[in-house]
Amino acid sequence: MSDVSVLDVNGIKTTLDSAALDALRGAMRGAVLRPGDAGYEEARRIWNAMIDRRPALIARCEGTADVLAAVSFARRHKLRIAVRGGGHNIAGNAVCDDGLVIDLSPMRSVRVDPVAKRAVAGGGTLLGDFDHETQAFGLAAPVGINSTTGLAGLTLGGGFGWLSRRFGLAVDNLIAADVVTADGKLLRASAKENPDLFWGLRGGGGNLGIVTSFEFKLHPVGPEVTAGLIVFPLQQGKKVLEKYRAFALKMPKDLNVWVVMRKAPPLPFLPSHVHGTNVVVLALCATGEGAKADRAVARLRRFGKPVGEHVGRMPFVAWQKAFDPLLTPGARNYWKSHNFTELNDEVLGHLIDFAGRVPSPHCEVFVGALGGQVNKVAADATAYPHRDAEFVMNVHGRWETAAEDDRCIGWARELFRATAPSASGVYVNFMTQEETDRVRAAYGPNYDRLAKIKAKYDPKNVLCMNQNVKPAS
Repeated sequence: MSDVSVLDVNGIKTTLDSAALDALRGAMRGAVLRPGDAGYEEARRIWNAMIDRRPALIARCEGTADVLAAVSFARRHKLRIAVRGGGHNIAGNAVCDDGLVIDLSPMRSVRVDPVAKRAVAGGGTLLGDFDHETQAFGLAAPVGINSTTGLAGLTLGGGFGWLSRRFGLAVDNLIAADVVTADGKLLRASAKENPDLFWGLRGGGGNLGIVTSFEFKLHPVGPEVTAGLIVFPLQQGKKVLEKYRAFALKMPKDLNVWVVMRKAPPLPFLPSHVHGTNVVVLALCATGEGAKADRAVARLRRFGKPVGEHVGRMPFVAWQKAFDPLLTPGARNYWKSHNFTELNDEVLGHLIDFAGRVPSPHCEVFVGALGGQVNKVAADATAYPHRDAEFVMNVHGRWETAAEDDRCIGWARELFRATAPSASGVYVNFMTQEETDRVRAAYGPNYDRLAKIKAKYDPKNVLCMNQNVKPAS
């Protein structure tokens, strides 16, 4: 390897000579990529095409030993670090300009113990990998809704999905984690081992260390569930959303129903005249017995007069991939998000108004229901604090060309501002890169405790490519 120009942690440009780079390459089982190398361009790309950064080095870690070697190298040379798991984070924190990316994406192994109902997953695991292995035994943990999402980033921020009302957040099902800290040590974090670190990992968003493996408890789910979509025209939006609001607060834990508001994609079960029109979609997943689920679906249909429906028994792994075509990598994405303890009439009015003028056929507003088991956990039991939130709104701006940036970002920000007076906080995984002023709101009463733990495990704030909690002084 020849010399390479890098930025250190103070933003000063320096040079790594070929001997140093050869030493890193020799210490790793995985590849070390630099600009111009085969595979570099692909490795630096992440899900959100608005993020276009060029790291000086990408360490493609094949295991914990590689992570230890990469952290040791970064400490020795005082390099800026970014950590990549699935690369799905909206803020783009998985990559940095002119620094070192510690890339965990090759670490996708998932080992299931079906008797103990446990699974151990590598730091680069995607939700599709996890579901594939656990569902082979009719087991699952509550994770997200898109199979290409990284398990690490989702979990470290809290993690919610279709199963959360029944089984809680991803962090509520985390038993232990193996963590490489900023000083290059490997620690085990659990309720009994480094419990302060374990508390902070469960929602702390990657501030405390690089997690190389996660151990989850699993629950019997599927392999088939009742799931699908019921589509209503936006003209019925007020009635549908009012009925949904009342229903969501009383629905059983084994049912989850979310709202998606957008222009109808050309789905085969929708009449052609509905394609491209503004719609309100109820997306549902029921894990209970079939007859009970069927009664719930019948009640949802009566929220209005549907223009199309696709609901039935299907493999849980298939439902977990159902939204993948709408969330493929390579598009430009910008999100704005709020939590709500209730959806008041003013919020519903804004949702309908802005859904009626989405600036791109790929833009949407979704409202996810929490409640259930999520809200039965004390707010200070984990770093994730929002145990009073009943709903999460994500204004998902998504489009194809840079020429659309101002229009789509402006729409998302305007809806965000309009609904802010009724909001109760924000989910850290839905925050964009410019929202550093909202980090304290993301952690609320848990922020100061998290900052103290940060000072213990990362006093120099080496791991700062995240929604950063600065070490308490």
